[in-house]
Amino acid sequence: MGRVPTPIDTTGLNQEKIAVINGRHRSIGAAIDEMPDLHPDRVGWQYPDENDEWRDLTWKGFRTWIHTTAAGLLEIGVVEFDKVAIVSNTRIEWVIADFALNCLRGITVTIYPNSRPDDYRYILEHSGSRFVVAENEAVLATVLEQMDTSQDVRVEQVILLEGTSEDPRVISWSDVQAAGERRLAQDPGCVRTRIDATEPEDLATIIYTSGTTGRPKGAEITHDNWLYQAAAWHTIGLLGPDDVHFVWLPLSHAFGKCLNLIAMSHGTVTAIDGRIDKIVDNLGTVRPTAMCGVPRIFEKVRAAAITKFPANSPKGRLSRWAFTVGQRASDLEIAGKPLPRSLAVQRRIADRLVFSTLRELFGGRLRFFISGSAKLSPAIQRWYHGIGVLLVEGYGVTESCAVTFFSKPWEPQFGTVGRIVPGSTVRIAEDGEVLVRGGGVMRGYHKDPEKTAETIVDGWLHTGDIGTIAADGTLTITDRKKDLIKTSGGKYASPAEIESTLKATCPYLADAVLVGEGRKYLTALLILDPEKLKKWGAKHDLGDDYATLSQRPEIRRSIEGYVEQSNAKLGKWETIKKFAILDRELTVESGEMTPTSKVRRNIVLEEFADVVESLYPAE
Repeated sequence: MGRVPTPIDTTGLNQEKIAVINGRHRSIGAAIDEMPDLHPDRVGWQYPDENDEWRDLTWKGFRTWIHTTAAGLLEIGVVEFDKVAIVSNTRIEWVIADFALNCLRGITVTIYPNSRPDDYRYILEHSGSRFVVAENEAVLATVLEQMDTSQDVRVEQVILLEGTSEDPRVISWSDVQAAGERRLAQDPGCVRTRIDATEPEDLATIIYTSGTTGRPKGAEITHDNWLYQAAAWHTIGLLGPDDVHFVWLPLSHAFGKCLNLIAMSHGTVTAIDGRIDKIVDNLGTVRPTAMCGVPRIFEKVRAAAITKFPANSPKGRLSRWAFTVGQRASDLEIAGKPLPRSLAVQRRIADRLVFSTLRELFGGRLRFFISGSAKLSPAIQRWYHGIGVLLVEGYGVTESCAVTFFSKPWEPQFGTVGRIVPGSTVRIAEDGEVLVRGGGVMRGYHKDPEKTAETIVDGWLHTGDIGTIAADGTLTITDRKKDLIKTSGGKYASPAEIESTLKATCPYLADAVLVGEGRKYLTALLILDPEKLKKWGAKHDLGDDYATLSQRPEIRRSIEGYVEQSNAKLGKWETIKKFAILDRELTVESGEMTPTSKVRRNIVLEEFADVVESLYPAE
């Protein structure tokens, strides 16, 4: 406990070779091409095979697989600047296909597999994709439907990773590999020729944002943007070649690919598997030293630990005592104060009886977690610190090529997203918006010069986030600019701040949606965690129907207590005066959630307009 990671000393590494992804190469393909020269037989990647057995992949094998895939893509007709959509969950084949395209001057287009069919159609039409990589038969069916029903979808062929199809427009992943082997046998230099022709300013990726409002926008990310990220992060010394970095985040998100390049720049082993239901098992198997995630995951793990045992049972009382001890010790350590002897003894006992078991769930070797993509409550960070696990934040937007700010694990400052990464600059606009300039800023929005001109002004990227910078350079994000709520009394409230406080206080919440624009007071729509609700129902022999259980008076009384606790942590104008518990979950299919599990606030407020009005009877 109280262990603080130190920056990795990279001076002993072969700097000339590691520099291949530190900005001295023209393209991602050139970086990949030379990466195995650092440690050709060293494991660079780990992944589960079709039998769920974890496999090792050396850096040399990684390059070979990418070259074979690239040659196969050439063989089926992919040419430079072709756009190829990848519709798959996170897996090693996603990485291979993406980097193979980068080696050919091809352009990866991202589509979340759980997107709505109309988003599939829009992105395929808007991007002009000629090819699609589809994960399975379910994804394939959705892609083929768009091909059959829209004249503006120009897809010619689909590469299927899993399953079979008799459709002549479909080719299997294994057939692409076989085609690549044949092409390389005939023309061994076919891939390197394309790598050599690639320019730093060439477009590498079009990342379609899963926006909470409107149609997805396609952020154009160049080879130079990606290589800048790798270079900047290498100078920080975050990881080393002996680290194991576990990746499960969607690679359709900028954060995912950025993490892969950062790990590569350090020669770090990356274990990859995007199946959410396998995260806990995978942590125990790969035993990572580092992992990135989103607040929702860290909130759920904490909530599960807190509610695992009945409050009045012996184990429940022990856990509650241990968490209290850990919190007290954490608060003193964060403040730089020594622990009283009695508290130090109590924490050692709590660690032996409770915390060590929790850390083993993470594999037992974890140095730190990094949270990104949405606001994380400092209370969540303090809880993890209390059990001996460091959780820090990073910040960035798709348009800045993911991570622009980072709270270094050896200099943790809870509640902030840290300082700006090397090579970028930041300033705060008069209205509080965070503006960023640097090598990670996108080229622009695909086919949208007007929106590009609004977003990038004189080289400054307008992030759309409101924040403040402290004297030490650390940034604190308040909220999305468009999400700030102004009450009829003229007071501004931050939904992200209030919602994260509420979720950190109540372990039974899945989501919260703050309401109050132009109103006299703030209210909230609350969505309960379905798993915890069903467990409660089973315990009380009340069934497992979400709609019925969520409206039980016992549930409302319990939630009411947590809302009061949350209000006590907020300013008077920020408190929630009334709330409603929704009788169903929010879903991606209904359009209420993005594929990255962010709430589409406007759609939710429209869908539950009657519920909202019931919270303001006098108006």
